Amino acid sequence: MVESDRSVNGDVEASFQDIDLNQEERSDVLGAIVNALDRYAFPDAAAKVQADIRQRLDQGGYGDIISGHQFAETLTTQLQTLTGDRSLRVHFSPVPLPNLSAETPPTAEELAYQQQQSQRRNFDINRVERLAGNVGFLQLYGFEPPEFAGETLAAAMTCLAYTEGLIIDLRYNRGGSPAMVALLCSYLLPAYPAVHLSDVSWPADQRIQQSWTSAYVGGPRYLDRSIYLLIGAETATAAEEFAYTLKQLKRATLIGETTAGKANPGSGQRLHDHFWMFLPTGQVLNPETGENWEGSGVLPDFKVPEELALKTAHYMGLTELSRKAAAPGQELTAALETVKKQLDQMQQDLISQLGGLR
Repeated sequence: MVESDRSVNGDVEASFQDIDLNQEERSDVLGAIVNALDRYAFPDAAAKVQADIRQRLDQGGYGDIISGHQFAETLTTQLQTLTGDRSLRVHFSPVPLPNLSAETPPTAEELAYQQQQSQRRNFDINRVERLAGNVGFLQLYGFEPPEFAGETLAAAMTCLAYTEGLIIDLRYNRGGSPAMVALLCSYLLPAYPAVHLSDVSWPADQRIQQSWTSAYVGGPRYLDRSIYLLIGAETATAAEEFAYTLKQLKRATLIGETTAGKANPGSGQRLHDHFWMFLPTGQVLNPETGENWEGSGVLPDFKVPEELALKTAHYMGLTELSRKAAAPGQELTAALETVKKQLDQMQQDLISQLGGLR
């Protein structure tokens, strides 16, 4: 326990450490930013920022900034102001950064370690169960690569195969593999014809990367039944892609709160021994809208507080099943009554909590 406390305290202390910058170091960082922006997903915006940085350098700009923390914060503010892109961010590290390229592929040992860590989390497939009234529930904390998680996802979909409606919980899902997004979409859509899910434009490479559903999945497809997606402020990147795609295809009903608004893929770019930046290098485009959710987030169809989203979805699913049934069975009738009471109580409790905070 003592060693753990030391580790935490060390991390906290490191976050407050700083270095004094000289003009040469500032110029090196700025030059690295100018070069990195050649791969920015938006070339016109990149040219605007590059011209601004060069002009500031010519005029002796940034000369009064000595602190590494302040320099990173100032550059982040300027980059975001000039581009309107909240994802562009410069980071400072008081500890020297490893000299690794974002394009360096992982070694076989690194891949094996990643798979082992993913396996310990059950590939971020956190819960699979049958809720009262025969509604399925699948909770995902991330989208792990299909080569890691494909078999486990197939097992989960087999477990859910005979439920009559499905709730997929993405409220705490920060994203992951676009290939896994395509695989899970494939389970929820017909095998033929293939469905065009998304495009990613990579301007620096003059390349368009398309994503389509697969004709083959390892378990039973989940078709002709309602899907409810739970989303919230922590739902980000690949999880947002999944929600946005199914919303545009009218394959799911989204319940909860607006997502994080992080759409465009990118990578960390090392600028200097003590500075790096996140740079979006691609732009996601939905084939239905020609747009994405960057900045705006994915909006729910039914906006409810995150803590009420699961119970709301369960009640909606049971209500739909009851309406469709010629003669609702005892389990469905009892489940609908119970879940309605639970939802009403949760709403009252939340109102009371909010009232107490005033």
